[in-house]
Amino acid sequence: MRPPVPVPTLSRRAKLVIGVIAVLLVLFTVIGTLTNVYVDYLWFDETGYTEVFWTELQTRALLFAVAGVATGGLVALSVYLAYRFRPTFRPMSLEQQNLERYRQSLEPRRVVVLTAVAVVLGLFAGFTAQGSWETWLQFRNSTDFGTTDPQFGLDNSFFVFDYPFYRLALGFGFAIVILALIGSLLTHYVFGGLRLQTPGQKLSGAARVQLSVLLGVFVALKAVAYWLDRYGTVYSDRGGVFTGASYTDVNALLPAKTILVFVAVICAVAFFANIVVRNFALPAASLVLLMLSSLVIGVAYPAIVQQFVVRPTPDEREAPYIARAIDATREAYDIADVDYVNYAQDQTGDSASDADAAQAAAELSGSPTVENIRLLDPNVLAPTFTALQQIRNVYGFPERLDVDRYTVDGVTQDYVVAVRELDQTNLSDNQSSWINRHTVYTHGNGFVAAPANQVVTGQNDGGQPNFTGASDLPTTGDIPVDQTRIYYGELLNDNGTDVYSVVGAADGEGPREFDRPESGGGDEGQVNSTYDGSGGVSIGSFFRQLTFAIYYRERNFILSGAVNDNSRVLYVRDPLDRVEKAAPFLTVDGDPYPAVVDGRVTWILDGYTTSDAFPYAEQMELGEATTDALTGTGTTALPNETFNYVRNSVKATVDAYDGTVTLYAWDDQDPVLQTYMKAFPGIVQPRSDMSDDLVSHVRYPEDLFKLQRDVLTRYHVSDAGDFYNQNDRWQIPSDPTRNTDQAQPPYYILSQRPGDSGATFQLTSALNAFNRENLSAFISASADPATYGELQVLRLPGNTPYQGPSQVQNAMTSNETVASNLNILRQGSTVQFGNLLTLPIGNAGLLYVEPVYVQSQDNNGFPLLQKVIVNYQGRIGYGDTLAQGLDQVFGAGTGDAAPDGGSTSGGGGGSSPPTTSAPTTTSPPADGGAGTVVDSATAQAIAQIQQALQDLAAAQQAGDFAAVGAAQQALADASAAFEAAQSSASASSAPASPTG
Repeated sequence: MRPPVPVPTLSRRAKLVIGVIAVLLVLFTVIGTLTNVYVDYLWFDETGYTEVFWTELQTRALLFAVAGVATGGLVALSVYLAYRFRPTFRPMSLEQQNLERYRQSLEPRRVVVLTAVAVVLGLFAGFTAQGSWETWLQFRNSTDFGTTDPQFGLDNSFFVFDYPFYRLALGFGFAIVILALIGSLLTHYVFGGLRLQTPGQKLSGAARVQLSVLLGVFVALKAVAYWLDRYGTVYSDRGGVFTGASYTDVNALLPAKTILVFVAVICAVAFFANIVVRNFALPAASLVLLMLSSLVIGVAYPAIVQQFVVRPTPDEREAPYIARAIDATREAYDIADVDYVNYAQDQTGDSASDADAAQAAAELSGSPTVENIRLLDPNVLAPTFTALQQIRNVYGFPERLDVDRYTVDGVTQDYVVAVRELDQTNLSDNQSSWINRHTVYTHGNGFVAAPANQVVTGQNDGGQPNFTGASDLPTTGDIPVDQTRIYYGELLNDNGTDVYSVVGAADGEGPREFDRPESGGGDEGQVNSTYDGSGGVSIGSFFRQLTFAIYYRERNFILSGAVNDNSRVLYVRDPLDRVEKAAPFLTVDGDPYPAVVDGRVTWILDGYTTSDAFPYAEQMELGEATTDALTGTGTTALPNETFNYVRNSVKATVDAYDGTVTLYAWDDQDPVLQTYMKAFPGIVQPRSDMSDDLVSHVRYPEDLFKLQRDVLTRYHVSDAGDFYNQNDRWQIPSDPTRNTDQAQPPYYILSQRPGDSGATFQLTSALNAFNRENLSAFISASADPATYGELQVLRLPGNTPYQGPSQVQNAMTSNETVASNLNILRQGSTVQFGNLLTLPIGNAGLLYVEPVYVQSQDNNGFPLLQKVIVNYQGRIGYGDTLAQGLDQVFGAGTGDAAPDGGSTSGGGGGSSPPTTSAPTTTSPPADGGAGTVVDSATAQAIAQIQQALQDLAAAQQAGDFAAVGAAQQALADASAAFEAAQSSASASSAPASPTG
């Protein structure tokens, strides 16, 4: 027998050092954790959402405790029982002699080791379980959907709320049994209850009983798993092109799973019987039977049915199950009541006839769509807003502006809007001290808006947005604002880092916070202010100052004189972050937008309730489905989580001054929202509490619309056979204005839909045929309070090749006159295309309108609207104004209803060079395509301009200053000739018509 191995020991000093280090680590961890929790609590207390804080904390703690105690306790109990009933005497075999040294090492420390194992396993299990707190709350507060699945006849709430929790509990059950089995096997082996290499009996009686019980429980849980697997068929993807139970699942897999339930039960009984029978032959045979059954009837039989019954005629076999998937997916994504309209069925497609143009002109003359055509692109104009409305470097605008509508002087129209926010990334070096960043530059100031259908005209500032008020603060223009200061906004989150501010002046101290430049004070004068709102957390006490000093790792909370008895700290200031924190059960749309509601600047956000467990509905990746060419540019990408149910159930607001977060139940019939309202009573206000002014600014959310249009590309088809064969599939077009293969974003417009009596605010998108660039449909979602959420799809005739966005863009930019003029504009400037809007003109077809912006290439340049391109079935108009473009396409006078604000003949106010323009009269050429007829004077002037530009470039390269001067004079003369030819052509322009 080998002598026992001596156990190494530590010196007293080493033990002391290790103990001190361990205590300090634990202390720092505990202090840091408690500080984070306390700061979170203070935020919830400030916003009035402590119900969320306590409910989430208590639920997490409950799940942590239950899972931790169950896992650690039951595994420890199993190990203890294995040790407790270890054999008193063990055979003196070589195996046992080798194990003896381990037994001697463990015996004195068995309590410590067992406790450590239980604690570690309990902590792991607890941390895992507490992350599923929403699953428990949904199960605990489940609300019926009122609809049933077609296979089992169960309310859909079983699959959405109950089934996930059963799966979670079953998973923990398996984990506990497996860990207990491993722990028992190791304990029995070390202490002699399990003897693998010793002759004679391999198991002691106690080991046999314990292992039989554990294996019996495991197989019993397997029986439960087989039973739940039956319900899991509603998420099957065996059908390939659809989700849900397929023919094979229903006719082969379901019976197989039912049989396996009974086989597993028999196998479990056999293991339990082994307690008495004392022979593993019976449970071993039953286990082999279970394995063979699972392979033969659970795997092989469904595969045979799929191969020889379904595959020969899948469209026929799967037809009823495809119908289930279509209905369920439409319900899950809220597209069951789409209004499909067969549109422009009598039109000729891409080449407009005289009759088509005449009908369109008649429709345009009485349509409110024309006067509301949006020329300002919120995705282009952020530099323009910054250049013209920034005022001071401490202010800024987001990369992407927003579109909303307002009624001014009785006229409702859409506006491009933004708030002048604090942007700390613009602070200079001497402005970047802690005092300046957090106590002086604390907020933005002002709501900025410009009508979306007009620009300024004039020699020096043509092409600029027509802002509703003067740029000097605190003027607010035509949209009155009672409180212009902006303490909460999108720019107050620096790449995930919260931008906090300490506000509140000490008694007797003057205002510290920079508010705005002093009127008439030039660059030096400024007006300061002191925050007097209810937002933020009071940090007047030393304890709270110490708390935030630890939280932000910033000693100035304690040492700086700027922190006083009246101080408050504002944090979590991004509206999206505030709503997500106040309502963690919501997925928030990535584009919050500001609105003036009842005189206050208010951020409006859309909250979604989602689920990944709706039966038969197609699964999608949330982030992937909502990504387009603009995602990440002034918007927040949604998390890439799997889901198959969504509702825009909540409208949320965040006050830009005091940060008040309010949640409204926009869709109070949503069972998921009702479930969470039970879990968090009182935090979601009824829809009736929304003011009329707030409701008038509600928009249809972009991310939801992008999800729905993606689903509609496949699920607009009702016939199961056509769906399976993908005969009429659509796809989202790529964005042609950004030269990318990413999806074209949807656009907000104020226009009249076919069949409506007036213009409504809508979110719209074009849809192409699958793998083709031809247009197949046009989808719009109404945001008008009376018809909010109504989806309309205009179906274009499948036998007529209507041009899609990319084809329209190519036709417009390759047009001879447009291309020539764009080349001129690009000399020393950058040309940017605005949003390519698709506009239904009554029943006369689709009109495309695209603004063209020009930006000087110098450091101070910013985009200005210089041109507008119009396209109607191959007829292209190109002018300084929308009216000019419409007149060129449809005939003189058609553009009279358009806002006459697009003239840019005077140049770009110093940011863009003077531009030239030429009218375009289009007609189909002999080959049937879209052609262009340009008058000879215009063509000659264009040729002279191009020659002058070439001469100028050659002279500059040669360093011949005399030649440079001559070329510049020739360019000026050619430009003047071009302007004269343009004026002459405009005066004599006639309606565009096809020529033979």
